[in-house]
Amino acid sequence: MKLILGNKNYSSWSLRGWLACKQSGLPFEEIMVPLFGEDWDEIKKNHEEIAPSSGKVPVLWDGDAVVWDSLAIIEYLADKVGRDRFWPKADDARAMARSMVAEMHSSYQALRSECPMNMRAEVEGVELSAAARADVVRILTLWAEARARFGQGGPFLFGTYSAADIIYAPVVSRFMTYGIGVPGFALAYMEAVWDHEWLQSWLHAAEAEDWTIEQYETPVARK
Repeated sequence: MKLILGNKNYSSWSLRGWLACKQSGLPFEEIMVPLFGEDWDEIKKNHEEIAPSSGKVPVLWDGDAVVWDSLAIIEYLADKVGRDRFWPKADDARAMARSMVAEMHSSYQALRSECPMNMRAEVEGVELSAAARADVVRILTLWAEARARFGQGGPFLFGTYSAADIIYAPVVSRFMTYGIGVPGFALAYMEAVWDHEWLQSWLHAAEAEDWTIEQYETPVARK
């Protein structure tokens, strides 16, 4: 398999696709495309391996099969290696995990835009809009419910590492970058995600990159 990725410091969706590949246990090759560089428009037009997604990353190639969008990659890999590797076994836990993943996939636009992922940065004094603060409260509420109901088997949202942790990993990064205050249970969860060997490997690679994308270096002004 080949996984087409964007810059590791900034590309939240690439992180999700990469974590999904790691969770699958299958071998894969990483191919990096520098997002928004001087040649980005040319790369999007002429890079055949990202053509199916119209230049968006990540893109997973498995022989002639091509999958783009991180959630689609999770589902494709779950079909290959067994759904229990990605999703809780119990119906009630799996139902909540799927709902949380879908909500993350489609929501929280204010938080995304005001706090772009930047794993190398430590930003102080960020003032979030009311909409972004509401996103934070909603996420923390979901985390609390998942941990209380289904987290007894380990430190992650549903106990053991799952698709939910993959999808929320960039949120953990955002909360840490921008110093978002969280209660103790959430901090313990975030530390478990942050200290996981896969995320640490990704972080080290992000810190080694020499690209800077200015639009992601400054938080969006509060509205």
